[in-house]
Amino acid sequence: MLKNQLNSESISESFVNWSSKIKANNIPEDLKKKLKLILLDSFGLMIASRNQKYIKSLMCSFTETGNSIAVGHKLTLSPFDAIIVNGTAIHGEDFDDTFEGTPVHIGSVMIPSILASAQHFNLKYNEIISGLAVGAELICRLALVSPTSIHRQGFHPTAILGAFGASVGISKAIGNNKNQTVSALGIVGSMASGIIEYLAEGTWTKRLHPGWAAACGWKSSFLGKNKFIGPRTIFDGKHGIFKAFASKQIKPDFSIINNQLGLKWYSSDLALKPYACGTMTQPFIDCAIKAKNKINIEKISEIICKVGEGTVHRLWEPLNEKQNPTTEYSAKFSVPYCIAIGLMYGKAGLEEFSKTKIKDTKLLKIASKVKYEIDPYNEYPDNYTGTIIIKTNDGKKITEHQAGLRGGKKNPLSEDEIVKKFFENLRFGNITNKQKDKTKLFVDTFFEKPNFKLLG
Repeated sequence: MLKNQLNSESISESFVNWSSKIKANNIPEDLKKKLKLILLDSFGLMIASRNQKYIKSLMCSFTETGNSIAVGHKLTLSPFDAIIVNGTAIHGEDFDDTFEGTPVHIGSVMIPSILASAQHFNLKYNEIISGLAVGAELICRLALVSPTSIHRQGFHPTAILGAFGASVGISKAIGNNKNQTVSALGIVGSMASGIIEYLAEGTWTKRLHPGWAAACGWKSSFLGKNKFIGPRTIFDGKHGIFKAFASKQIKPDFSIINNQLGLKWYSSDLALKPYACGTMTQPFIDCAIKAKNKINIEKISEIICKVGEGTVHRLWEPLNEKQNPTTEYSAKFSVPYCIAIGLMYGKAGLEEFSKTKIKDTKLLKIASKVKYEIDPYNEYPDNYTGTIIIKTNDGKKITEHQAGLRGGKKNPLSEDEIVKKFFENLRFGNITNKQKDKTKLFVDTFFEKPNFKLLG
């Protein structure tokens, strides 16, 4: 450390002091199980996205090759680039895991980080599971410091906070000491980035954010290992991340970062999504599916949704774009469109967000009838709920309510549902049955003994 730094322990130092002591037997079994399910879910999504245009664009943009696996591709890349493409693929269709409170995505950051680290350093079980666990836990805790404030300031929380999880997780996995890890966290704060202007037209940049955050975690962990010094007050300093990336309207509670470490694991509550779209649209889809067989959609005159004020700028405005999404990606963050597909199809998988579907006049006719009202008693961001009121031309009125995120901590998906989703995503990614079997075997054995030849 530099001689002129303060002697008092910073927040990042406190976290690293704890994380440096963590071993596999300190990690609760429910969290280990959740991380294994997230690994499975993430691999299905990497395969599902492998032929999408944004992934092909990325694969054509890399100027170096290396030995690191880009899942679903024959070409191997440098670890930095492999992390970018794998993270982008996991998050690309917004079908990946999420954290309730302030939505951040863990698998799309931590799985590529640890995957590349495991291959590059031949990591063992304790290094893999402990690196994943401490990285996931830091992201979740940072998300709770100042809920919604990063979104309100115009940044994507996964892009900002994910970089710190990747940095501490990789540092843990590859054996960085305390000072090296604290510096790595300080360094990655200057690499964190990701604005949410993609919302205007549904462009591709949000898809890139987790992969970029994870790759920055990789780079920062090596800079820290080689004694490049970063600020130890990166979280709570005068110019720390919550000063730079969070709205000043919400006062941060930094005590959450280190309170009850090892006793409370917030990452155990991570949610796995049933639908291929934005987290806060999902309860409204459940409402629509409940109403599907109770109503004639041709007779719908109006659909009113009760919403939390903090969701409006991402999911409802500009309303004309949300009712008539211009891209497949924009549709994933449109509650009107998501309600329409729930009413018409009773599901919201990858096929429901295709270029053909978003031009379907029947769908758009329903979407055009969906409006919102701000509910001052809405539980957002503490809980994601949905309430829709459907009115018809013949005077019928149906109200449906979803009390929480399906797949979330109050109503988790079963392991069978997650395995089914995994194989559906492999099918969507158009790989052979032999490749499917190898991918499942790799996932099943990764924590104990990674066999990267299965992915070759």
